[in-house]
Amino acid sequence: MSDHDPNLVISGLSGTVTQDGVTVEVNVVRLEDEPDWSLEVVNSSGTSTVWDDQFPTDAAALAAFRQAVAEEGMACFLDSATVIPFPSR
Repeated sequence: MSDHDPNLVISGLSGTVTQDGVTVEVNVVRLEDEPDWSLEVVNSSGTSTVWDDQFPTDAAALAAFRQAVAEEGMACFLDSATVIPFPSR
């Protein structure tokens, strides 16, 4: 067993994305001793959205982000988009 924690590898595909007036940080990362990549999107309020699935390549992770934007729009990463109101009786 190793005496140190593995280093975090940050993909060169990570970065800031602005579209439709919404800016987010896209973080594509993996542990140095793991082959699969993780995807996290952080909005300007610091709210983080992390995909449950891992990806075989950093390009596949970025493609998942782009697919989410194409299907749901950038507004899906806004805090107001994550609030689900309860129906009133």
